[in-house]
Amino acid sequence: MLAYRAARRFLSFSRFVSSSIPLRHLHQGAPRLDGNASIHPSAIIHPGAVLGKAVSVGPFCTVGSTARIGDGCELHPGCHVVGDTELGERCVVLSGAIVGADLPGRTIIGRNNVIGHYAVIGVKCQDLKYKPGDECFLIVGDNNEIREYTSIHRSSKSTEKTVIGDNNLIMGSCHIAHDCKIGKNNIFANNTLLAGHVVVEDYTHTAGSIVIHQFCHIGSYCFIGGGSVIAQDVPKYMMVSGDRAELRGLNLEGLRRHGFSSMEVRSMRSAYKKIFMPNDTQSDGIENRLSEVCNPIYRHMTKS
Repeated sequence: MLAYRAARRFLSFSRFVSSSIPLRHLHQGAPRLDGNASIHPSAIIHPGAVLGKAVSVGPFCTVGSTARIGDGCELHPGCHVVGDTELGERCVVLSGAIVGADLPGRTIIGRNNVIGHYAVIGVKCQDLKYKPGDECFLIVGDNNEIREYTSIHRSSKSTEKTVIGDNNLIMGSCHIAHDCKIGKNNIFANNTLLAGHVVVEDYTHTAGSIVIHQFCHIGSYCFIGGGSVIAQDVPKYMMVSGDRAELRGLNLEGLRRHGFSSMEVRSMRSAYKKIFMPNDTQSDGIENRLSEVCNPIYRHMTKS
């Protein structure tokens, strides 16, 4: 009996959607809507929204009044694009995802991004210092894959931005907090959690279930082992792990995969030993040890 009543209510709602909210009314004011678009009758698209060419909008999607959807984008059933939000060309927003928020400021998503099921991208930060009414921003580059249940927050104030670069893989249930700066070609495994103001450079790789404390700086080409807690900066090229992570040596496999030569790796080994493994326990401070490193490139190992 309950199932019968639920079915009747659903049919009644479907008839209401198709009769009371006609397609031509919902899509009025979308100047770039062309004949190749595929828009389900139950989608609710504000007249002020701008839709590009060959856009696909599935059932029960919503598109807000100031949203701009680029050419070739796909909005899967039950996803929502709200607030002052821009989706670049050929983005895919999967079912249940929410992109943007009705807040001052903007969310800008570049081209060829995939936003996974039930991800929440470009919403208000969780910083208690945020003042209602302040502008806040999120900028995402191109060719990123943001998997299911990930959350990425806007900045905490108008003078800051949360920034995600290009070609990153952000796996399921990750969190990137306000004002983080993420570079390019990074891989964040499931449940990688970044607190506010974290900086991650390029080509880093995290294993699952790691935590990075606010304001930490993660250098390029480093690897963070699973279950680690990062409470300090991580130098370039390193492998770290542990609760309050410690250096475990160079990220040799990562360096090999990214094309570093054997000679470069040998030079890094030598620099690593001089900087981080001095033979004399009474040796000079780290600045003096850095000055002894011949190649100036490796003097930046401690300066992420």
